[in-house]
Amino acid sequence: MKVKRKLFGLWTGELTAALVFAALWVGYLNEFPHLGFYLTTFSSVYAFIILEFILFQGSLYWFMKWRRVSRKEDSHLPSSYIQSFLLFKKLNINLLALGLGVLIYHCVQLGVKGLAFFLGLYAFAWIEYINYYVIRLSYQSPSEIKEFFEQKGFKRSILAREIDKNQRV
Repeated sequence: MKVKRKLFGLWTGELTAALVFAALWVGYLNEFPHLGFYLTTFSSVYAFIILEFILFQGSLYWFMKWRRVSRKEDSHLPSSYIQSFLLFKKLNINLLALGLGVLIYHCVQLGVKGLAFFLGLYAFAWIEYINYYVIRLSYQSPSEIKEFFEQKGFKRSILAREIDKNQRV
């Protein structure tokens, strides 16, 4: 089943990305002590935790959809699950907004040293948030890329559409 295989790839891909990023973080700390400053500042750790949190949400979302399809159910998640993702969405917004305070803190405490690293992680977290909760940003296969150009722009993410539909009911 093509949909089942696609959903499996999505949830395992997101989970793998989150785990590999964490392993790389720890590995870099151990193997490259001179990078410790960049990896251990409050601001960098904060941005990294938000990024990981959002990646795990993506993995959970695709896992739930995969499990439903595997059980021969439709892929639409029940309202109670969508409510959980609505709570995640609100929490993400608050954590990302607090990131602006962390940016100010970083600049006051550390100046520009390590700022690019923090901003890269922070931007990555925002991109993942937007990809899940606002518009679809990732197009990987040739057919998906073709679809993107045929639709002439971005479309709402699947999770965003499920949340909208659930709130109208």
